[in-house]
Amino acid sequence: MQHGEVCRRTERRQPAQWAHSSDGAAADDEGTTLPRYMIEGIFPQGLSIPMNDDGRKAVAGVVAANADSGVTWVHSYLNPDHTQTFCTYDAPSPDAIPKVADRNSLPVGRITEVTVLDPYFYQA
Repeated sequence: MQHGEVCRRTERRQPAQWAHSSDGAAADDEGTTLPRYMIEGIFPQGLSIPMNDDGRKAVAGVVAANADSGVTWVHSYLNPDHTQTFCTYDAPSPDAIPKVADRNSLPVGRITEVTVLDPYFYQA
């Protein structure tokens, strides 16, 4: 797989409007859940977001820029030295991810459509 190449499980239509369901997943106005993607990013110098007002503003800017394209940043995981991220996004298509990442000056590696596998689903 090449840098920025998409692992695509299924094709989905692009919704006209977005909302959020009770479980937090982004959905269109008909309640159809948007696809969820795992994005791998590389930060050779390490990612550092200050835990102050500057960090809050930086993160709020990313969220706002994403929202303009119907993309929702759900959460991210970082490796111990903060040089690699694994970010979960809801988006109308995989093509929306690199577009918002470019606007936010963020790296995009592999993009993989994912679904949740929760062990608690199987408990009685």
